[in-house]
Parts: sequence; C-alpha cells; structure tokens
Amino acid sequence: MIVQPKIRGFFCLTAHPAGCAAHVEEQIAWVRARPRIAGPKNVLVVGGSTGYGLASRITAAFACEADTVGVFFEKPPTERKTGTAGWYNTAAFQRAARAAGRKAIGLNGDAFSDEIKTRTVERIREELGQIDLFVYSLASPRRTHPRTGEVARSVIKPIGKPYHGTTLDTDKRCVREVTIEPATPQEIAETVAVMGGEDWEMWIDALRDGGVAGPDLRTVAFTYIGTDVTWPIYWHGTIGKAKEDLDRATRAIRERLTSGTADLGVMKALVTQSSSAIPVVPLYISILYRVMKERGLHEGCIEQIYRLFSTGLYGDGAARDDEGRLRLDDLEMQPDVQQAVKAIWPAVTDENLMEVTDFDGYQEEFLKLFGFGLPAVDYEADVDPVVPLD
Repeated sequence: MIVQPKIRGFFCLTAHPAGCAAHVEEQIAWVRARPRIAGPKNVLVVGGSTGYGLASRITAAFACEADTVGVFFEKPPTERKTGTAGWYNTAAFQRAARAAGRKAIGLNGDAFSDEIKTRTVERIREELGQIDLFVYSLASPRRTHPRTGEVARSVIKPIGKPYHGTTLDTDKRCVREVTIEPATPQEIAETVAVMGGEDWEMWIDALRDGGVAGPDLRTVAFTYIGTDVTWPIYWHGTIGKAKEDLDRATRAIRERLTSGTADLGVMKALVTQSSSAIPVVPLYISILYRVMKERGLHEGCIEQIYRLFSTGLYGDGAARDDEGRLRLDDLEMQPDVQQAVKAIWPAVTDENLMEVTDFDGYQEEFLKLFGFGLPAVDYEADVDPVVPLD
C-alpha cells in the first residue's frame, strides 16, 4: 500500500514502516559515531518503543554493547492497516541489534499488568539471568490497576483555578486562546495513579522478587519540570502532581535497593506523542527550538539519552539539583535561553508564527515520530505494512 500521514489533532493515525526504520537507523548511526560508554550489559526498558525509551534501548545496545529487553504496548499491522509507529520502531531496532550480535527481546502487552511483569521476569531469567539497568519510560493515558481492577484516566488540567492562555493549533497553523477548567480531586488522584511512581515501584518489586535484579541494579525514570511559562498547565497542574509522586517513588526505591540506586532524569522539552497533547507546550517547544538551534544548543531524544548515559548514569558530568535529580534540561534552563523564549512568547501571532518560531521544525519532528519526512524514503512507493517483530 501507499502510506501517507493521516493526522487527527495531536496524533497521526498511520505510520510508515520504511520511514520508522529509517528514523531508527538515523539514531543508531548517530550513536555509533560517538565514543563507547562503559555502561550496563543487560538492560530492561519499559516503554521502549518510542521517544526516550527507544533512545535508551538504542544507546544501551550501540554505545554500551548491551543486550536489551523492551516492553511496550503497540498495535500490530494487518494487510489493510499499518501498525503503530512503536511497532515498526521496535522491529527495526531489534533487527539492527541482532545483526550487531546483541540480544534484543521484545514483549508486547500492558506494562501495568501483573501478567506482563511475570512474563518479563521469566524472559530475563531465561535469556539474560539478571539485569543491571532498568529504564522506566512508560507513558499512557489510562491504567487498569493490577490489584483492584479499577481503571484510572489521566487528564491535563490546572489545579485550583481555570487556566487561560495562548496555545498553538497545530492543525490550523495558528495561535489561539484556550481556557481549561481546574481538575477535580478525583481527576488529580487518577492522573497520579496513571503517571506517578506506583507502577515503577511495582516493577522493582517484581524484578527483585523474581531474582532478576542484579546486585548493583541501577534504575532511572524520566520527568519534566519546565519553566513558569508552562507551569500553570504542567508543573502546577495534574501532571505536576504525578511528577511529584515520581520524586516520592525515587526516594522509596533508593531505600529498597541496598547496593543499587534510583535516579530521576529531568529531560528537556521535546516533540513527543505525549507532549503534543498538552496545551501551551507545542507553542513553547516551537519557540524553544528556534532559540536553542540559533545558539547551537538543541538536542533531540537520542542526544539527550546518550548524554544521560555518558555523563549521568555512567559518568560524573551531569548536574544534579537539590533533590538529587539528574538535570539534562540544563541547556534549556539557561537564563539567556529562557529570557529569549519569554521575549518571543507574547509577540507570536498567526501572521508571524513561521518567522519567530520554529514551527516548521516542530512539525518535521512530529511527522518523524510516525516515519514521515525522512529524506531517504520514497513515500510514493508501495510498501508492505506487515512487518514482524521477530
């Protein structure tokens, strides 16, 4: 079939198998051109099919020469419909990793469930014995609790009072005003249940109880803090409460791991499927990309993760804040960068959007998430959507 992007709001309903493969190969080539990292040898990545999770598998395999296990929840393709981008990403990564002599094990299922945790522990025991790094990079809009069966759904809302501000309508290429009513206590609690740290803790318990957590197990999860430009809808909103719970979980896991350690990596604002759904954030990222690219400071997912591994998890060059978090958002948070963003923000209009922001760059990165816009790919060619994982 001929696969073209079909965009609905902040999501693309199609994914290009060859384009996703090209995007993965692009990241692998970037890592291979960098110095090797004396890092982990057996790695588990939960949420390992897109974004920071995928970049973690790539960095582990091709910078650290590690064997990896990836857990993800992706829709497989059929002869009439494409699979999700994460499916094609995983297929491409696992082919490349195995060709390089690395074990690459994929498990497709609900990472919140006890079943997938049990299956993962069994595969690690059979294939790797134990792991020495566990990357928790799960992002989901809903969670069925494995103990109670209750379904929680996350919301993106302010807390305490309505939020009124400027956002970017990516479909219509225009800026507009948006008002979002505050979250209820129930919505706050459900967002924390979905996006907070409880499931990360459950994974740690499953790995330790199953005997597959190495004696010096290291684990890391990802968070974002941002600036006062995005705080009303992010850090001071429902998502911020979930991120605070990740801080709590980090401290709790550190106490569980007698000889290992747990870290929280504060990453920079990037175009991801998750960030695209948050009001205000696409406009902030479009401005930020313009400012950081002009200064030669811009990093994508793979650059961020490589720096996390080389200077933070397995080096001593990454900055830490008072809470002990690894600050990979240090370049974004530079005062001159933030001052430039704040100067542009109120001046953005429909007429000057393309001139004062990097909206073109934002859209390019968004499409690449689904395998579109890669220069080496012929998008008029007929492709087979059915791509196996193994």
